Amino acid sequence: MTEETAAAPVPAGGDAAPRTPAELFAGSPDGLRLYEAVAAAVAELGAHEVRVSRSQVSFRRRRGFAYVWRPGRYVRSDVPAVLSVALPRELASERFKEVAHPTPRVWMHHLELDDVAQVDAEVSRWLAEAYAAAG
Repeated sequence: MTEETAAAPVPAGGDAAPRTPAELFAGSPDGLRLYEAVAAAVAELGAHEVRVSRSQVSFRRRRGFAYVWRPGRYVRSDVPAVLSVALPRELASERFKEVAHPTPRVWMHHLELDDVAQVDAEVSRWLAEAYAAAG
């Protein structure tokens, strides 16, 4: 994939699915800004694909490695966005709201975002590890 394809979202789902991150985050300008901060951090890593589904924006190589979603659509929450990072190991950090182990080789780390400053060097390192593991 080229850098150009990295920036072009691919719609997933049916016609009712949002086609762009802006559509997914319609009505949530803070959520869109947080998505854009994550997208900028991911863009530094290299070629990848962006997919928009009904519920999230995913960043993929061979496998998905990071996901940004709107928690208020599914649970009662004032948080504008959640970043979920798929890693091959569990990380211990007080920054994570939750860490799940959905498959033997994946630990999903959920980070609530409410300020673009939270997408910092530490988050960039986590994204880089996830990007490398997604091959």
